[in-house]
Amino acid sequence: MNFFTLGARERIKKDNYLMRLDKLIQWSPVERLLRGIHVNEENPRGGPKAYNNLSMFKALLVGQWHSLSDPALEDALRLRLDFMLFTGFEIADETPDETTLCRFRNKLGEKGLYDRIFVEINRQLEEHGIKVKQAEAALVDATIVISAARPRKTIEENGEVKQSADEDARWLTKGSKSYFGYRGYAIGDGEKGFIQHIHLRPANESETKQLPQLLQYAHGRRLLTDKGFSSEENREAVRKMGMKSGLSFKASRNRPLSFSQRLFNKIVARRRFRIEQAFGTLKRKFQMGRASYFGRIKVEAQMYYKATCFNLIKALRMIQLDDREAML
Repeated sequence: MNFFTLGARERIKKDNYLMRLDKLIQWSPVERLLRGIHVNEENPRGGPKAYNNLSMFKALLVGQWHSLSDPALEDALRLRLDFMLFTGFEIADETPDETTLCRFRNKLGEKGLYDRIFVEINRQLEEHGIKVKQAEAALVDATIVISAARPRKTIEENGEVKQSADEDARWLTKGSKSYFGYRGYAIGDGEKGFIQHIHLRPANESETKQLPQLLQYAHGRRLLTDKGFSSEENREAVRKMGMKSGLSFKASRNRPLSFSQRLFNKIVARRRFRIEQAFGTLKRKFQMGRASYFGRIKVEAQMYYKATCFNLIKALRMIQLDDREAML
């Protein structure tokens, strides 16, 4: 520990969320998942030595926590003591620039590491007893994520059709409003509301058709959804997974809902509030209502990062509440 680190730790409060987070998570398993991203990790002839992978991941994590752009994150890593201590970038001259941060984030997406790291952190929260491994019910919901790109489709003078910079995003009309972007799906546990899995598709793809792909990640005796996932095929798929169907019913033309179906929907709605709260927090606190990047893979990776932040902040609050109750 150098003089800077010692002095910085004395100036930062022990209840700082990053200092508490650094103690909560065992980072060595995450570091193992990050191995092999750069050629010169093992081969010194692979070019200049890369920054520490775990430090880079932590930097991107706090960047998404505070919804910082790459230039803003670069500045914050040079100025905020808690960022420096958490990431290990304690010397300003050794801080990665915005281009390096962007390239590292893209490499994580290319190698599909976001979901694996997400699963590892959830596993650790389960071992701490903060998150349940299998709740009585699994909750599924979807939300609109607006594309970072401006929707565009115009014909130039030469007859060439110019598409949007985000080629994966699509239009969706709900009621009187239209959206250009994606539909993000999340599975949460019905007991404490932690997010278990993330899935992202273009906005125009039907919610109903996405449920079979999500079922393999749902853990619980019952699956609860809103009417957007309602279909007899999905109810049968849920039963084949050994789960009880909690799919809300949807009325159709000339087939209004019966009294028992309306009552069933109300019961399901009362239990689904946790996943709706999760989406509310993702959009309000972590600004996930609009994507920061172009392309489905990058936007899904960002959503995984935001879900990781959501689970971690929820875990820290639960620990803090337990500590307060223990003192009473």
